[in-house]
Amino acid sequence: MPHRPSPSSSSRYGAVAIAFHWLLALAIICAFCVGLYMSDLPFSLTRLKLYNWHKWAGVTILLLSALRLLWRLANKPPADVPMPAWQARAAHLTHGLLYLLFFAVPLAGWAYSSAKGFPIVWFGVIPLPDFVPKDEALAETLKAAHKYLAFGLAALVLAHVGAALKHHFIDRDGLLQRMLPVGR
Repeated sequence: MPHRPSPSSSSRYGAVAIAFHWLLALAIICAFCVGLYMSDLPFSLTRLKLYNWHKWAGVTILLLSALRLLWRLANKPPADVPMPAWQARAAHLTHGLLYLLFFAVPLAGWAYSSAKGFPIVWFGVIPLPDFVPKDEALAETLKAAHKYLAFGLAALVLAHVGAALKHHFIDRDGLLQRMLPVGR
């Protein structure tokens, strides 16, 4: 396929949308990696510290996701890059599921923490209310839900990255440049 020129600035996302995208990407990847690492640690001060960091990251991801969604609803994105209809439908479905999981994963984690009886004090300063009463059986269900939702989010993130790289290296259609912070 011939190389197409980079999209014009009107077909790029704005600075705020780009910042939300990459900040959330970094936060989600870090929270996922910390979650994987800490779950296999023996009980220790390090494990407790990592659990708190993981919870703080989850609450931050939840808040950033809400702000990102509000920004997205108030600011029209650039026009879609031309692609086959099935790819456009897959992209829209993937983005919808990503947004759903941006909320579902941290909310399931928060509910799990509540059911386990471990309150969340965001950055050690702001105590958050419990979602559910303490209940060991419910905690185990919520722990599994949080885990499987997180792995679902990770799979969608990998699909999203794979599709972006395909558009960049194979289709050469300028799709990836729309969300890069450089190249304006």
